[in-house]
Amino acid sequence: MRMQVKNYAIAGGTSGIGKALADQLLAEGHRVFVCSRKAEGLPSGAEHIIWDALEEQAPNGLPDVLHGAVYTPGSINLRMFRSLKVADFQHDFAISVLGAVRFLQAVHPALKASGQGSALLFSTVAVGQGMPFHASIAAAKGAVEGLVRTLAAEWAPSVRVNAIAPSLVETPMAARLLDTDAKKESSAKRHPLARYGKAEEIAALAAFLLSDHAGWISGQVIGADGGLSTLRTQ
Repeated sequence: MRMQVKNYAIAGGTSGIGKALADQLLAEGHRVFVCSRKAEGLPSGAEHIIWDALEEQAPNGLPDVLHGAVYTPGSINLRMFRSLKVADFQHDFAISVLGAVRFLQAVHPALKASGQGSALLFSTVAVGQGMPFHASIAAAKGAVEGLVRTLAAEWAPSVRVNAIAPSLVETPMAARLLDTDAKKESSAKRHPLARYGKAEEIAALAAFLLSDHAGWISGQVIGADGGLSTLRTQ
């Protein structure tokens, strides 16, 4: 049986988890439209759409039918609450939430047109765990989780909406948290599985949630965190 070629849009698909996901979808023979400010790092075979998540305009040039849409932009702003300014909260909210809103409003008609669309966002393990120094990013990603559940209800049954909540994953955005052996060892020890995540692992989960195999999953925030959110080994 011949595989159906599907159309996927990925915001922020030139590095980290977004790029790993784009590479996987392209390897499966699908069309991938990457929305990003620059083409640097664009996966081979992907189609590029210039778009800045912090600007008002919607991405132009997307196909009329989309089977999946993924919003990956985010931030890692780990600071003590007393040192955070209101502008820090506004910036993280703008990237994680308002950018996602613009993207989802742009792609929804095309997702609905497919009759079986799937939208995917990203949260963080820190929303449910209450971790120090995560006030700004946890506040923003908490809003993402609320958005996911609301849209999953509002867009059913034609479009599924889910989120992945990772712990620390080795990506360019997290490089400063893993730039020494001591940091790597400390980060690994925090997780029951004794290591931090890989972009390819999160991408594999994302690809599953976008696929027909996850056709009965919607409104969920799924942890991929090395057991950090649920396990205690000591």
